[in-house]
Amino acid sequence: MEKEENQNKTDIKNDQTNNEFDPKSDQNENLEKEEKIEIEESTPEKKIIELEDKLARAFAEMENQRRRFEKEKEDAFEYGGFSFAKEALNLIDNLERSKHVLENDDKLKDTEALKKTLEHLEIIKKDLISIFEKNNIKPIESLNKKLDPNLHQAMMEIEDDTKEPGTIIQEIQKGFTIKDRLLRPSLVGVSKKISEKDQKNEEIYQKTGDK
Repeated sequence: MEKEENQNKTDIKNDQTNNEFDPKSDQNENLEKEEKIEIEESTPEKKIIELEDKLARAFAEMENQRRRFEKEKEDAFEYGGFSFAKEALNLIDNLERSKHVLENDDKLKDTEALKKTLEHLEIIKKDLISIFEKNNIKPIESLNKKLDPNLHQAMMEIEDDTKEPGTIIQEIQKGFTIKDRLLRPSLVGVSKKISEKDQKNEEIYQKTGDK
């Protein structure tokens, strides 16, 4: 009887031991499962799909780089002389300044020498503008135009009720474009309405003058 009890205890202990959690055994099972998943995921078909995707991405990147290069090349060809053209505009500015200096010289006023000199300066100016236009550098038309912030820069306001406010009535410096880009804006003076105070003063002055 005692032997049977001992045998039962031994069997129960063995069952308990077999049912205990073995971490190492569980880890091994997980590793085996992961290896099986990796093997399943690394099938030839999936590898081909991955390679095709990588190739498609590589070709797309190469195409984008090619387009960027073409755009940069076109810009360099079209606008490569932008800085030179901008500097060359100083020639026209200097011609205009020279004309004003000569015209305001009291010793030269109403002389034949002044007349001929101004004519030559005007010819040079027209030749320069003609050369610019052949290279797609064109002057901006400003006078009597509505102020366009993309082309003009207002330097002053001039009271004038005969013009709609914001109309360009004075050109201080001529602006130019090169193809579809602004080379430099026109510096201009625009009209504004005469203030009520100034208008009343003007009316008083006219009435006083009539008397």
